[in-house]
Amino acid sequence: MNLFAIIQTLLIGALLAYSAFVAWRKLMPEVSRRWLGRISARLDRPVHASAVRRIAGWLQPAEAKSGGCGTGDGCGSCNACAAPPLRDAHTYELHIDPPRR
Repeated sequence: MNLFAIIQTLLIGALLAYSAFVAWRKLMPEVSRRWLGRISARLDRPVHASAVRRIAGWLQPAEAKSGGCGTGDGCGSCNACAAPPLRDAHTYELHIDPPRR
């Protein structure tokens, strides 16, 4: 193998891994948030290097960054959030006419 083939293989492998990661986050958002929250919590410890802690901050789910409960499970996992207010429900009456003969 020459150098071009090795670089091409590495580039295609990196693009394939990135596209699989994006598809995983798009198709399974709750699972991906939970896993990324756990991974980022494990990497964001004082014993790790600052580069590893930056990666942990990048992997941290958005609701944990914005001051949510930070578990990565989404809203409602800790039961501390209030339920959203219900809108006024509209009722519709269904009138069925008897068949004509």
